[in-house]
Amino acid sequence: MSERYPRHALHRVLSLVMRRMRAPLIVLISAYAIAVLGMVLVPGVDDQGNVWHMDFFHAFYFASYMATTIGFGEIPYEFSDAQRLWATICIYLSVISWLYAIGKILGLMQDPTFQKAVTENHFQRQVRRIKEPFYLICGYGETGTLVAQALTHRGLRAVAVDIRQERINDLLLNELELFVPGLCGNAGEPENLRAAGLESPHCAAVLALTDSDNINLKVAITAKLLNPSVRVICRAESVATQDNMASFGTEHIINPFEAFAAQLAIALHSPDMHLVFEWLTDLPKTPLAEREKPPHGHWIICGYGRFGKAIHKHLLAEGLPCTIIEAEPEKVGCTGQCIKGRGTQATTLKEANIDQAVGIVAGTDNDTDNLSILMTASDLHPNIYTVARQNTHSNDIIFKAAEIDLVMQHANILTLKILALVTAPLLSDFLRLARRNSNDWAEETLDKLRPIADGVVPDIWAIDISEQTTPTVIQALAQGKDIRLGHIITDPRDRDHRLSCLPLLLKRQGQHTLLPSYREPLHRGDQLLFCGRWGIQQFMGWTLNNINVLHYIETGISRPDGLLWRKIIKHEDKARWPKAIDERNTPRS
Repeated sequence: MSERYPRHALHRVLSLVMRRMRAPLIVLISAYAIAVLGMVLVPGVDDQGNVWHMDFFHAFYFASYMATTIGFGEIPYEFSDAQRLWATICIYLSVISWLYAIGKILGLMQDPTFQKAVTENHFQRQVRRIKEPFYLICGYGETGTLVAQALTHRGLRAVAVDIRQERINDLLLNELELFVPGLCGNAGEPENLRAAGLESPHCAAVLALTDSDNINLKVAITAKLLNPSVRVICRAESVATQDNMASFGTEHIINPFEAFAAQLAIALHSPDMHLVFEWLTDLPKTPLAEREKPPHGHWIICGYGRFGKAIHKHLLAEGLPCTIIEAEPEKVGCTGQCIKGRGTQATTLKEANIDQAVGIVAGTDNDTDNLSILMTASDLHPNIYTVARQNTHSNDIIFKAAEIDLVMQHANILTLKILALVTAPLLSDFLRLARRNSNDWAEETLDKLRPIADGVVPDIWAIDISEQTTPTVIQALAQGKDIRLGHIITDPRDRDHRLSCLPLLLKRQGQHTLLPSYREPLHRGDQLLFCGRWGIQQFMGWTLNNINVLHYIETGISRPDGLLWRKIIKHEDKARWPKAIDERNTPRS
């Protein structure tokens, strides 16, 4: 696809300038024309006392410095009284003309329409300057802010569009690690998406993250029509919108309520698997989570909206009985064990048999009510497991102070899902396949992750065995050498140690292998997913891009690359290739 950007912003700037400055320009041109013509026609006297007339060049030169009040003097001869009289008239005429023009220019600079056009033109130029893959974030609210922070932290470029100017101002004030251009405009308007680089060949994906399902749907449709090859990741909070998005090929649709409910279900039947998911998908460099297992038994759900319905569905799938507390049960279709109320009063919770419940979910769309529900529930049942829906990111402090066991914040859920899809697409495959394994498998995986994680969420990266990304491996394979997975995770500084990383997944010709062995031979086209300590990826890059480093790992011989050295080792015995990889080597950071 050719790189195309709309030029309407520049056209609007020029059009506004021409319309608003038409009259001032006419006044200035007329004033100069009158002054020049007068200076040519009014007679003067030369140094010999003869009558002379100024030519047009000298007249224009004099009028130019006279009108700007620079005043170089009378040239080429002293003026006659008639010339001085005309010059005096022209001074006042030109000064008044310039004051009028300057006033119009200042008014134009302060015009909101002109400022908007200039801002949009500047934004388009910033987007055009991006010559590397970038992600178009539609909606710079709480979720968009977290996504931008996470992407720039990983060295990825982004462009943001939001309808509220204060959010774009926050974007400029936030200390992001990379500059993120921002446009104030409706993301549902195709022209705004085109201005933000939707049709650019460098647009890697469109992230529809506004708080309106309709706008997200329109963004997805627009992206697929204007740039069919671009990936689209959408936020959707209703089943109808999800189905609509899926009908025209939207690659990834994320429902934060369903995603959290599914995680809660995993935590109930496989707590170690839930920790695996948390450690691999949490925000970069945050401390590793260590949560207690949610208890089995009777649960109370306060609020039967989209979140409450998702939780209810997954709890029932786990075979757990639930009682629902809802202020408007008829409106939301609450049937069965449904008690009318808000859950903030002790009488309502007692009616739901809170003394026999093991867990309570505060899932209303009001943070104050959710905190009140859990505080009341804890007074009645101090050991009850608490789950809360946090609607506003700014309430982090009070939710942390409440010491809630599990908090659902849709912005964090969406950010983690998007980050996994964007930075390491293979991670979704790993999590999907890992879910099929037992809790014992997850416990073993945690034991492998702990020593390499070093207490914080590990880095995630993927490698394709190809000429572009792993030229050294491809070169060795072409020579018939046996390159194994253990070779590329060996420390290039000391071949007797491994790097602090763990291969999570091997994808080969559509087949997936979880936690592949270090002895696994590599083939052209393989795709590998790794996790490890931050900074380890660059050491692995030495092996993947330097044939001498790979030679050292295999033979233990460090050789420089040069014509003289190649002549010396031309007849060297190569029987030492390859070196066996000892899986018991200790990791090294």
